Amino acid sequence: MAAIPTCPGCWRPEVASWANLFGYQATWFAVAWSAGHGRAWIGMLACIAFIGVQWRCSHARRADARVVLAALACGLLVDGIAARTGLLAYASAFPALPAPAWIVLLWCAFAMTMNHSMAWFAPRPWLAAAFAAVGGPLAYLGAARGFGALAFHDPAWPALLYLGSAWAIALPLLLRAASGGSRAARAAIGVRA
Repeated sequence: MAAIPTCPGCWRPEVASWANLFGYQATWFAVAWSAGHGRAWIGMLACIAFIGVQWRCSHARRADARVVLAALACGLLVDGIAARTGLLAYASAFPALPAPAWIVLLWCAFAMTMNHSMAWFAPRPWLAAAFAAVGGPLAYLGAARGFGALAFHDPAWPALLYLGSAWAIALPLLLRAASGGSRAARAAIGVRA
């Protein structure tokens, strides 16, 4: 009799990867909606739940822990600079670290995609940088215009340029942290070089 899988990590890799991707997107929407409606705690709980489920199902827990810590630092730095310089004004700014806790937790949730749905970027750092340079600012723009989770000061282009540059650097660094920077580590999580 075959064992019944108890978590997505036990599924076929492509199914687990899609579950990771859709789970993160649902988390992003929960965070953006709740921050925009003054209920950031809902999004923070969604982040914690996503991280917990992914951790439970992960096949690369040590690498996931490493990349979550790296993402925590990136979130504090990237969004902390945006907040302190006035490039962005965050709704639901409490509890405020250098940046609101809800966006820092979102960075940590995003980190849980590095060894899973985003792992295919690992051997392609230039593609990851290009994707992040466009996708990062678009995510912030979507959170601002669609949910009111943050606001850009006029003109918005300095903030968008900053976010594109910061994300173009951050995503390849997070992927490197996830893989441990080694070919052997990438092979262990199923990424071909």
